[in-house]
Amino acid sequence: MTRSSPSFWRWVLLSGALLQPLLPLYWGLVTSFRQGADLFSTVPFAKPSSGNYTALLSSRIWWHDAANSLISATSATGLTLTLAIPSAFALGRLSFYGRKAVLALLLGWAMLPQITVLSGLFTIISKLGLYNHLGSLIFADLFFTIPFAIWLLAGFFRDLPRDLDDAGKLDGCGMAQRLLLLHLPLVWPGIAATGLLTFINCWNEFLFGLTFTLSDSARTLPVSLSLISAPSRFELPFGIIMAASLLGTLPPILLVLFFQRRITAGLTAGAVK
Repeated sequence: MTRSSPSFWRWVLLSGALLQPLLPLYWGLVTSFRQGADLFSTVPFAKPSSGNYTALLSSRIWWHDAANSLISATSATGLTLTLAIPSAFALGRLSFYGRKAVLALLLGWAMLPQITVLSGLFTIISKLGLYNHLGSLIFADLFFTIPFAIWLLAGFFRDLPRDLDDAGKLDGCGMAQRLLLLHLPLVWPGIAATGLLTFINCWNEFLFGLTFTLSDSARTLPVSLSLISAPSRFELPFGIIMAASLLGTLPPILLVLFFQRRITAGLTAGAVK
């Protein structure tokens, strides 16, 4: 009996690793092109119909909810990076007592389940008059995105050579000038990656959107997906739910593809230099 080639088993494991995330995506894609009784058909793409996508793209409600998600996710990402970069620079470049404890605390807070602070955030948001407003989602997201961004960016700043600070001091640069002129151009791939992770997290956020918004005017896309109902009690809305889910994943996917090229180019340029 001959032994199987190691490369054969590598291909088997690789195929299994690829099929695991692709099969649900394939099934969701097939279901999104089905309506009515065709939802129960076992034949892939039998009588495909674009009715689900047509209904969504022609709906003002879907575009409105998608715009709300985009506004809240973009605003939270911008504020997160603006507040996290100076803090991460200080934690990554300066040596002071308790720095490691602060980083551990930030990581622990970022990993905290959202449900544990939900009641406290609800009280704060109500006192600030932000309930049922997109500002409540942005405010709530910052509680988790800022600690995670600081912890992640601090590692990028820490890995830069110390000679940069010495050269900046010799040229008379203050701390703010060193951050803006020397460090930011070198860590922008890390900033892009952190911003991307923050945006995806805010785009997919559901619990805060369900808790802190009530009316249709402030509803985001994940909450809207959970409220999709069938036109009648005898019809299952699986097709339109799958179509809405796939359309909702397009912005993060396009963002990942867009930034992936730029992150790779930045790392390659830094290696060559």
